[in-house]
Amino acid sequence: MDGVRDMLRSGDWLTRERVRLVATALLIASAAGFLFLVVTAHGAIDRQGRPLGTDFSNVYAAGTYALEGRAAAAFDPPQQFKREQQIFGKDTQFYGWHYPPFFLFVAAALAWMPYGVALAVWQSVTLALYLLVMRAIVAQSPRITARDDRLWLLLALAFPAVLINIGHGQNGFLTAALMGGALIALDRRPIAAGILFGLMVYKPQYGLMIPLVLAASGRWKCFASAAATVALLALVTTLVFGLDVWRAFLASTEFTRTVVLEQGNTGWHKIQSVFAWARMWGAPIPLAYLLQGGTILGIGAALVWLWRSAAPYALKAAALCLAAILATPYSFDYDMMVLAPAIAFIAVDGFSRNFDPWGKTVLAALWLVPLFARSIAQISLIPLGVPAMLAVFVLILQRSGFSREFAGEFDSSVAFSGAPTTFDAVADEAVPANQVVAETRAAKSSAGDAATTSPR
Repeated sequence: MDGVRDMLRSGDWLTRERVRLVATALLIASAAGFLFLVVTAHGAIDRQGRPLGTDFSNVYAAGTYALEGRAAAAFDPPQQFKREQQIFGKDTQFYGWHYPPFFLFVAAALAWMPYGVALAVWQSVTLALYLLVMRAIVAQSPRITARDDRLWLLLALAFPAVLINIGHGQNGFLTAALMGGALIALDRRPIAAGILFGLMVYKPQYGLMIPLVLAASGRWKCFASAAATVALLALVTTLVFGLDVWRAFLASTEFTRTVVLEQGNTGWHKIQSVFAWARMWGAPIPLAYLLQGGTILGIGAALVWLWRSAAPYALKAAALCLAAILATPYSFDYDMMVLAPAIAFIAVDGFSRNFDPWGKTVLAALWLVPLFARSIAQISLIPLGVPAMLAVFVLILQRSGFSREFAGEFDSSVAFSGAPTTFDAVADEAVPANQVVAETRAAKSSAGDAATTSPR
């Protein structure tokens, strides 16, 4: 047992050959499963009577309403359900439209095409954006070679959340691309980063921590750019679809909150949040909200410290990706696509400064968790997603010197310098935290000796 523990602690078991073998097996199995689903479908309906891409059906149906000039109808569940039955048959189950009016532009553009073509275009374009962003994150590390680059592409494609996202026709690829792209551009092109952050307003539940981080780290140009993007989107949406669409959207949030979130009609095992964890274990709604609120406050405070510290930028970026999911009570397993850029940023930091004990093993577990999170919770009521994300978030804080800071061992003048750390400087200038502590202590000791010998 000691040998197994030592191997897991060091991460030596995670060889290139094993990584490639597992990733290839998952990718082949995923591709085969999806191909089987398509081949056995009858038109746009799979063998279980569901529309291919399941959740994408609500996007397509809402898009048809937008093209007809009746965008507000998409936010009324009975009308939305009626349209879905008209398109996919009377036996189709209800797939609710829960997006803000901004997303109607995308829905309308896709509804111009036949359903199968629209689904293929949507998934292939957003998948390409996701892969481009993942490649850009990995390219920041000079220690990742061309040979490693091919392995990273395999890992990005075989990431279990990819299959979940494709199976549901969801938008996880787009969310991961916007979040990862914004974090890559944040220091070099703050205005562009702000635009990307602003575009994430189509899923507003993931934007809770973004303005907090931008304000805490003094990135006001990016903050203003994101706010302007949201304001412009709101103006254009109002001009195109009218004020009624906003009233309809606000009214629809009651259905989303009560039926989907609080009652969990879609299944608690699918929702990856502290709130859903509490409800799955029988907690009353007020207690579940209280626990979720405590999570938000704790994560928010930790993020403020982290983004004002001298920690490597890659760790800050990874923490924000994790916090975006953990802070919202409304997060499904396909939304765990945002973990992909988080994993990439953590890996880049590990390659640049070496991994901490357990680092590689925990990172591998985070990569695998979307594969089991839904099924294990459904069978045993044991959540895996939230505990795994919280554990990695805590490890990021630990690697960034959080525990030393509050133990009085980390010089506050260093930790709270407030100076943004550019991503490009991580590989060349980042100094391990233990070295910073040692140098700080040495400086204090020298200062104390000087004070003792100096004339008064």
